[in-house]
Amino acid sequence: MKFKTALLAAALAVASFAQPAAAVTFRFAFQGDLKSLDPYSLNETFTHGVLGNVYEGLTKRDRELKIVPGLAERWEMVEPTRWRFYLRKGVKFHNGEDFTADDVVFSATRLHAPASDVKTRFPADTRVLKVDDHTVDFVTSGPNPILHAEWDTWYILSKKWAEANGSAQPQPQAGQQMSYAALHANGTGPFIITEHQAGVRTVFKPNPKWWGKPEHNFDEVIFTTIANDATRVAALLSGDVDWADPIPLQDVERINASGNAQVLQGPELRTIFLSFDQYRDELKYSNVKGKNPFKDVRVRKAFYLAIDENAIADKVMRKAAVPSAIMISPLLFPLAKDFTRPKADPAEAKKLLTEAGYPNGFEVTMDCPNDRYVNDEAICQAITAMLARVGVKINLLAQPKAKYFAKILVSGGYDTSFYLLGWTPGSFDSWNVLANMYRCRDEKGAGGNNNVGNYCNPKMEEYIKQILVESDTAKRDQLIKAAYQLGQEQDWGYIPLHQQALAWGVSKKVKVVQRADNQILFYWFRKE
Repeated sequence: MKFKTALLAAALAVASFAQPAAAVTFRFAFQGDLKSLDPYSLNETFTHGVLGNVYEGLTKRDRELKIVPGLAERWEMVEPTRWRFYLRKGVKFHNGEDFTADDVVFSATRLHAPASDVKTRFPADTRVLKVDDHTVDFVTSGPNPILHAEWDTWYILSKKWAEANGSAQPQPQAGQQMSYAALHANGTGPFIITEHQAGVRTVFKPNPKWWGKPEHNFDEVIFTTIANDATRVAALLSGDVDWADPIPLQDVERINASGNAQVLQGPELRTIFLSFDQYRDELKYSNVKGKNPFKDVRVRKAFYLAIDENAIADKVMRKAAVPSAIMISPLLFPLAKDFTRPKADPAEAKKLLTEAGYPNGFEVTMDCPNDRYVNDEAICQAITAMLARVGVKINLLAQPKAKYFAKILVSGGYDTSFYLLGWTPGSFDSWNVLANMYRCRDEKGAGGNNNVGNYCNPKMEEYIKQILVESDTAKRDQLIKAAYQLGQEQDWGYIPLHQQALAWGVSKKVKVVQRADNQILFYWFRKE
């Protein structure tokens, strides 16, 4: 009997050992869609973060946001205007093709295509030259100490694959017919997309031939769009998803008390702001005909003073936001402390509107996303009420981010009169903010690609040029300060609101890395 029992125990042990471990699936949900897989079609943090698990740049950023090697093993400045990048050998795209210098040169050209939304990754006049199969030179028109600062989200595409599939040009956001690259992906990164239903679900599998060392333990990753806040929170609490973003601020305490999930909060680098069409001679969406009120600096200043950002941060954002005086997080610019946000002053705002010829205010449509930023639609509703106090009637058009971005960005023809947007500088440097938001728009996309309202001042152009080439940190900071003073305190070109706080809902079974740039890079995550 003892012998039989021992045999049975041994057999059970062998059977238990032979059984494969259960597959580890990580499920995550976001309020908006992953509309396109084309990494050049939308310059947006969530899109960059998700696709950063599939595509890679010549550089990456580590957990502390420091620049580290990516598809380039190393680089050097061989001349003041020539950077040389040495590419990683043996890297393959997901379809098995070799990664070479040809792909870098091709991607550089694609970057500046008309429909590209990531043109500011490097100046359009930069020459990209193949030295050999694994060496590429970037020749700039002048010194550029931050040339590679935002290349972690300049993702390299396969030249052969893109051209063979009719995707040599990026997919415009406003396009109705989705391109092959918008619906399929072929990167070099740690995950392969095996299924993509735009706006519904995307499935990722580990790339067994990735050149790096995997730190995750996932067999499968599934992304689902859950637009409704209550449904998204319920999915997290029930365990249907392991990660959810954003978490409504009113639900933070409930989730933290649940025992099976928690909310990870921290400062985010993104600035939420408002701006106006300062370009057209007549606003497209206003009852004012024959002229554009926003061309008058008094009107722009009046809008600024009519809005009580402290009330928004306190009530709408439940104190999970830091009011901002300029268009960059104080964590990224040491002289931000020299700026003070003017207090809301509806009486002065009304006076300025009267001086500008609008004693009874006017009517204008405001474009706002309703599934992109924390409490975005609620912020716009609060602003609508605040502007009503000075006689401005806002017709609020709040839309899902896919429709919103397709309308207001370059491929939509900057179709807006007044809008809310958020911006995280990819380089974590003020030049990115100035080049994207304050530089006059160029028809070829050489500058101001995200300057939706087309703020334009020749003096600002000179500041931006000087800042790009200045290597003395103290002098550079003073130039940046002067540029913000011009754009903010003299021209009132934008209305910075706040830096929102991160609010990730995470299962206690999952360990994540939360960076201040809010990119979800699940190749660092692990699940018990």
